[in-house]
Amino acid sequence: MRKADATGEFAQALVDWFMQCGRDYPWRRTTDPWAILVSEVMLQQTTIPTVLARYETWMQRYPTPAHLARADEQEALLSWEGLGYYRRVRALQATARAICEKHDGVFPREAEELLALPGIGKYTSAAVLSFAYNKPAALVDANVARVLARLYDDRTPIDTAAGQRAAEARATQLLHRTNPRAYNSALMELGQTICTPGKPRCELCPVRTLCRAEHPENLPVKAAKQQITQIEHWDIWLFTTRGLLMQQQPADARHAGMYRLPQRPRDVAQKLPRICDQTYAITRYKVTRHLHRAVNELPLEPTERFVPADRLSSVPMASPDRKLVLKLLADQPALASRKTPRRAGKYRRPAPPTS
Repeated sequence: MRKADATGEFAQALVDWFMQCGRDYPWRRTTDPWAILVSEVMLQQTTIPTVLARYETWMQRYPTPAHLARADEQEALLSWEGLGYYRRVRALQATARAICEKHDGVFPREAEELLALPGIGKYTSAAVLSFAYNKPAALVDANVARVLARLYDDRTPIDTAAGQRAAEARATQLLHRTNPRAYNSALMELGQTICTPGKPRCELCPVRTLCRAEHPENLPVKAAKQQITQIEHWDIWLFTTRGLLMQQQPADARHAGMYRLPQRPRDVAQKLPRICDQTYAITRYKVTRHLHRAVNELPLEPTERFVPADRLSSVPMASPDRKLVLKLLADQPALASRKTPRRAGKYRRPAPPTS
């Protein structure tokens, strides 16, 4: 690389490119730190199209920290449906309450105060400082780490402590000092649109003459992949005049406070008519749900209750549960007269019995 670190050539080339080619997102049209924080939290482990479909509506509902701080947790969880990783909205609500209680509702402007808020780490703090206040704060996400590994032709695994330290040091060294807002946006967008995973589009790269990588498609290097864990559980479908039997998750569960179809031990569930199977993925887990229809009332667990049909839309559920409930409610008139609903999506009929 031609001394781009010292001259600022890399940073300026990126900013110039971004000013001409940068994509228009709603969170880039504002310098409101709350709006920027919300976008950063939503974008964690969620695709941009998914966030775009929900961001502006969510911001209309919770335009300030005070609006989310005083919201009921169930209401907040329900508003987050479809974005997944529901701990994020709880953390965001904790942040909102801390801003109201400790800062009189005024968003902090200094790194130390931001880092003292619950749910805010180095990356999120840097994002707010640079995007809201245009302060020179370097940030590293997966896209930035990939760009920097290729820029320096570095084969240190980026998902190790050494790789993370190297990326953070380089991001700080290359940072545009007078326009960090545009620079950080540009660096992230370069990784999203041009310096992409697999084979990058080097012919379109605005900093290709400064890149050391001879085989960028082989970078970045990552440590050994985490093994996928297979999980199975057996659920009950019980719909009566009282409503649908649901189970509210305890405080220490992944989806604390949310509702899901109740589970039963395998040997209990398998004695009941089988409706369908559903498969879905959560981080490093591949989950298979076997759903069985209860033909009579059955003993209830303390956390289980019937939710009336007209209230199902107002209780928070994880996306796999919501999709399955909607599918089967639509099928409810026929469900009593056959063992399985029509095949759709990732729901599959059980295998026919062998003779």
